[in-house]
Amino acid sequence: MPIIKSAKKAARQAIKRTEHNVEIKKAIKAAVKAFKANPNAETLAKAQSEYDKAVKKDLLKKNTASRRKAALVKIAKEAGVKFEAAKKAAPKAAAKPAAKAAAKPAAKKPAAKATAKKPAAKKTSAKKTAE
Repeated sequence: MPIIKSAKKAARQAIKRTEHNVEIKKAIKAAVKAFKANPNAETLAKAQSEYDKAVKKDLLKKNTASRRKAALVKIAKEAGVKFEAAKKAAPKAAAKPAAKAAAKPAAKKPAAKATAKKPAAKKTSAKKTAE
């Protein structure tokens, strides 16, 4: 049992983190089990999402999650799952940047010229005060 106050706190934090990590791992296992029982695009997306969340929270390494997701996709292809969700999302993402790109350059050009001179002046004054 720790004696120092900071060690006591670290022990409490370790317990909380362990419980949290166990919950995330259980969610992954449940999602994968659901996918293997009923392989379809929806359960595949749920299982892949759980792996991505684990990577985001540093519970799994990126390549480990990628390898496991690839194995799930392989199972899905063998089961004959059709992936329609990924095809629908691509056209929407492509349409938005084109509209924004046309509007932004006109607004940025005048502002860029006006601000280009000011940072240089600030840098020289910062050097003088540092010396």
